[in-house]
Amino acid sequence: MSDKLLHAVTGAFGYSGKYITKRLLAQGSRVRTLTNSPQRHNPFGRSVEVQAFNWHDPKKLAEALTGVDVLYNTYWVRFNSRTFCFAEAIENSRNLFVAAKAAGVRRIVHVSITNPDINSDLEYFRGKAQVEQALTDSGVDFTILRPAVIFGREDILINNIAWVLRHLPVFGVFGDGQYKLQPIYVDDLAELAVRCAGDSTNRIVQAIGPETFTYRELVKAIGTIIGCPRPVISVNPEVGYLFAAVAGKLVHDVIITRDEIRGLMESRLVVDAPAAGKTRLTEWAQENRAWLGNRYASEMARRKDLVRDYTDLRNGG
Repeated sequence: MSDKLLHAVTGAFGYSGKYITKRLLAQGSRVRTLTNSPQRHNPFGRSVEVQAFNWHDPKKLAEALTGVDVLYNTYWVRFNSRTFCFAEAIENSRNLFVAAKAAGVRRIVHVSITNPDINSDLEYFRGKAQVEQALTDSGVDFTILRPAVIFGREDILINNIAWVLRHLPVFGVFGDGQYKLQPIYVDDLAELAVRCAGDSTNRIVQAIGPETFTYRELVKAIGTIIGCPRPVISVNPEVGYLFAAVAGKLVHDVIITRDEIRGLMESRLVVDAPAAGKTRLTEWAQENRAWLGNRYASEMARRKDLVRDYTDLRNGG
């Protein structure tokens, strides 16, 4: 099928945005990306138009979306730091939606998170809910995708679980490790996003994969698949956080935050809904076990180095 309408993807050189872009190009669409890192390695060459974000210039932001039929928004941040924060991400997202309305964008397909909560004291989940509210208030038709955990070659969480299993004799889980999560393969998410461009009504989709794991089960499964089964022990969440903070200093990254630990333990990464993806994490990990976890994947490296591809920004190990 050939679709010559113009589609805009935030972060086409990053993670989920890259897979959405691949899907759009494969179906013959024209694609433009809005990005904070226009100099990052571009795997698409001239097939994709590149526009730098102008977050605080409404006119330029709207101009970057002129002629766009569907906007796919993957933009967000994982935690607060000196150079980015949730409050800024919320405001930037709101500005993006206002610009999309001004530019005449027909539909926005927005990637959110399972169980966002406007009343939560967890800033990540509250911020995700605030962005969803900004989208619903924008006046642009929308589909909201709510994945729990996204896995794939550029992934951080699953890769770094494997990395720890390869490097340490035991693996500590926060508390009893019985809280659940439902990972979806990044290309399944991309396929779903592109398909939702044709939605005729506003809707929310629980974008979860076909397997549900407890966190303890997930760690054990990955250990077995990569040939590094380890004893899985329960640790006090605060002790686990402090250990991760010290380890983070060694790898120059934020491995996990207190809010992420609480989000896991509050079962915010699981919903009662049918699977939207078809790829099983266990099968994918089996196919990719030779490299999975060989090198540490750094969130901060991706934020600081705006040139290299994500898969080139892994620490040796």
